[in-house]
Amino acid sequence: MPVPKIGDAAPEFALPDQDGKIRKLKDFKEKWVVLYFYPRDDTPGCCTEAIGFTNVFEEFQKLDAQIVGVSADTVASHKKFFDKYKLKVTLLSDKEKPFETIKAYGAYKADGGHISRDTILIDPAGKVTFTWKAVKPKDHPAEVKAKLAELRK
Repeated sequence: MPVPKIGDAAPEFALPDQDGKIRKLKDFKEKWVVLYFYPRDDTPGCCTEAIGFTNVFEEFQKLDAQIVGVSADTVASHKKFFDKYKLKVTLLSDKEKPFETIKAYGAYKADGGHISRDTILIDPAGKVTFTWKAVKPKDHPAEVKAKLAELRK
């Protein structure tokens, strides 16, 4: 499966969020989408990243962006993680058809079967505009916000 490159149409998805509601990429049409992939709910790096994005959530909203995290954890696990840390980001579960969306975006690593901490920035027209691979969770929300602000100018 070819990984989308900058300028490509972002692969469509239909995944349940932390409340079990099916969310599709087209639901976010006319908004920027920060689609970040992470290994597991409630682990140190994943908490740092999700809380980091939550702490600047309103700033992303002012930039007309939606923040969406994806892992292969269950909806129930996402709900527990979401509630425990009072997250504001949307969490999607790629559990039912394991790794289908994760693979489509190139975040699945066959060597060991783990999910890479990658982020894809998708513009309001549904095109990939920037990618980050194997990010550092602590600084990543600020990096994404800076790039988004730059691209919106």
